[in-house]
Amino acid sequence: MVSFSHWAARWNVPQEAVDELMRVLLAETPIPYPTDPGGTPETVVQQAVRLEASRQGCRLWRNNVGAFRPPEGGLVRYGLCNESKRMNERIKSSDLIGIRPVTITPAHVGRVVGQFLARETKRSDWTYKGTKRERAQLKFNELVLSLGGDAAFSTGQL
Repeated sequence: MVSFSHWAARWNVPQEAVDELMRVLLAETPIPYPTDPGGTPETVVQQAVRLEASRQGCRLWRNNVGAFRPPEGGLVRYGLCNESKRMNERIKSSDLIGIRPVTITPAHVGRVVGQFLARETKRSDWTYKGTKRERAQLKFNELVLSLGGDAAFSTGQL
């Protein structure tokens, strides 16, 4: 399956058009929290998304990503898509990673399988601007979606 980014490049769709389309497609209605002038903080949005996921029978966990040097030397990298600095610059995994129960029918009658679930949480007033970081986050979403998972940016909705 070809990702949206690859398709757009193949058809010479200008980056400005891609960015505008992303802003339109990724627009969500923010959750109704009292907000400061800068919108609902990402940590509040993240907790609301996790609570809603649990209400819907899903489980989401925080996916911290980073690296540190322990006293004994070396470098320890943690988090998804962080096997190297170069990888992490090109593709950034979502803030929340989890699983959603899905009942498959009729070939797998009554059998419950898990669907990979990822949410990149943002402040309630966030809009996609196409920054390098956002494009790397979008690349992770596209990868998950291309393999049958469920991934999206979120300003408060699951």
